[in-house]
Amino acid sequence: MIWQTEKKFSRDAGDPFAIQEGGSRYGRLEGFSYQLEWASESFITGGEKKEVIGRSFEFKRLYYFVAVLVFFLSLLVARTAWLQVVRRDYYYAMAEGNRIRLERVEPRRGVIYDRDYRPLVRNVANFTLYVIPADLPADEAARKKIADDIAGIIPGKTGGEIAAEIDKIKRGSLEAHNPLFIADNIPYEEAIILYLESADWRGVFLSNKTRREYGSCGRQSGCVLSLSHLLGYAGKINEEEYKKGSSEYLPIDYIGKTGLEYYWEKELKGKNGRKEIEVDALGKEKKIIAQEDPVDGSNLVLSIDLDLQAKFEEVLRTHLDKIKLKKGVGIALNPNNGEVLAMVSLPAFDNNVFARGIKPDEYRALLGDQDQPMYNRAISGEYPPGSTIKPVMSAAALEEGVINEHTSVLSVGGIRIGQWFFPDWRAGGHGTVDVKRAIAESVNTFFYYIGGGYEGFSGLGIDRIVKYEKLFGLSSVAGIDLPAEADGFLPTKEWKEKERGEKWYIGDTYHVSIGQGDLSVTPLQVANYTAAIANGGKLYRPHLVKKVLTSGDKLVKENKAEPIRQNFIKPENIDIVRRGMRQTVTAGSGRRLSSLPVEAAGKTGTAQWSSDIKHAHAWFTGFAPFDRPEIAITVLAEKAGGGDVVAVPIVKDVLEWYFRDRRATSSPETRK
Repeated sequence: MIWQTEKKFSRDAGDPFAIQEGGSRYGRLEGFSYQLEWASESFITGGEKKEVIGRSFEFKRLYYFVAVLVFFLSLLVARTAWLQVVRRDYYYAMAEGNRIRLERVEPRRGVIYDRDYRPLVRNVANFTLYVIPADLPADEAARKKIADDIAGIIPGKTGGEIAAEIDKIKRGSLEAHNPLFIADNIPYEEAIILYLESADWRGVFLSNKTRREYGSCGRQSGCVLSLSHLLGYAGKINEEEYKKGSSEYLPIDYIGKTGLEYYWEKELKGKNGRKEIEVDALGKEKKIIAQEDPVDGSNLVLSIDLDLQAKFEEVLRTHLDKIKLKKGVGIALNPNNGEVLAMVSLPAFDNNVFARGIKPDEYRALLGDQDQPMYNRAISGEYPPGSTIKPVMSAAALEEGVINEHTSVLSVGGIRIGQWFFPDWRAGGHGTVDVKRAIAESVNTFFYYIGGGYEGFSGLGIDRIVKYEKLFGLSSVAGIDLPAEADGFLPTKEWKEKERGEKWYIGDTYHVSIGQGDLSVTPLQVANYTAAIANGGKLYRPHLVKKVLTSGDKLVKENKAEPIRQNFIKPENIDIVRRGMRQTVTAGSGRRLSSLPVEAAGKTGTAQWSSDIKHAHAWFTGFAPFDRPEIAITVLAEKAGGGDVVAVPIVKDVLEWYFRDRRATSSPETRK
């Protein structure tokens, strides 16, 4: 309900509600209304003459203002959430880094022993200089002065080069909190100066890390460089390795690069410790708040006999020098468990050059060396096996019933298939030969027969040849605990048709049957199948590490080798092959070994890889003693000629020392 009344008033001069304008009095109160629904009062003025004093306001503009305000408030909230939630850990770490830090405590890298616990590698002091980019002065001039001061103490880098390396890293990035390598292997005198100076350099640190020192020496010769291929070396981690590695590594760490150092990196490295420290404004440690000790790396005991390794290297190098050659391989295995007693690849290199930090000109010289001294021919070299494959061929033919112990073949100098002639090595042939004599005198005709067949005689054929050669470990890695092992190659009909677009001929089978053609093996594979024949038919995985120990030399685990394959050749057939290899020494191509103090057995090989027979690879593979084999031995001399002329004398010198000279002058107790 609205009640409305209107009254008219007149005022006198003393009326306080009168409105005056221009010196005259006028005015009246013309009415009012009272609205109960709204609980409000309103005065309605009216009259003949009105004055309105005020300013109008457009409420639409208020909406735009609120929208802008809400937008900027949203940005502020989003940024706060980003800093407080998403990037909390990063900025918390940065803030805490001003006073509390977590630092890694590096473990001691494990050492490596030979089988008699003689150290083959040790850890030596290595002063390393690095910076933490986030701790360096923010002022560019101050950073450059530090870089110039460092360059004035240690040679090798200019201040500009050091400053450029530092400036590559953004100060606000997480990477800036990682150490940046500057120099290592710093001489003691320079290290002392750097230690004193760096106390006033913000973000600069000198660390006493360790590096590896290689090269133990046997009593019979100087330092054994051929160990470099086995031990490998540890060097400063590169960018790719750091990215692939776990959080266990820092950019200033050392890591196994090749050999056992690489293969057994996890065991040798150990487990990092850590400490919580308080640092000052320069980033220097003030005190340790808490610490977790590291677990030092495991020590490795190898199966390597250091004296045998040294002697084998000495003998092989001496014989190669006589014929003015440099490339050769010598391997000795324990045929009863697959332990590697010695493994020599020549030429060799000094792994200490890499451990201390190889110079660019030194590295270029090694890479440019045509003899490839860093190439481990024992496990990576692939060669035609020549006649060393004949014991495997004999075992396969006996097992398949293609021949028996008394099967004879007439050798008249070779066989002819159409226009093609496949010769024996002896003009006029060897006469009637059985399998034992065929092995002993390396009669090609016999193996042409049992491999590809001839006239009415059915041979194995390439498929069965490949089957048995695979059983003896060819065309696959032997599994030694070293990187970069090659697997060799076995040619097949399918391979030739696919890769060369040619059909398989009987001549291809003949070539494979005598270890020629496209067949290739590694020296380690030859040594391993020889060991399997020596022990009666058990194929072991060759290995270098015999035991894994704690840093205090307590046993962690022992490598108890189990055969990876056995009973694939009947014992009686293996025995026939073994007797044929014994006959090689008593009446065949290895007669020079008949004067050894023990009975030996083996097989020579002359593997052609070109038309020039003078440049054939010289092979010998065998074992001794014949009745109770202790050692399986394989020698390869690249491009040296006949195996009986070059390889056999090397084996003779090594085995004479091993079974006579060494045993007369030493014992395991005195060698320790």
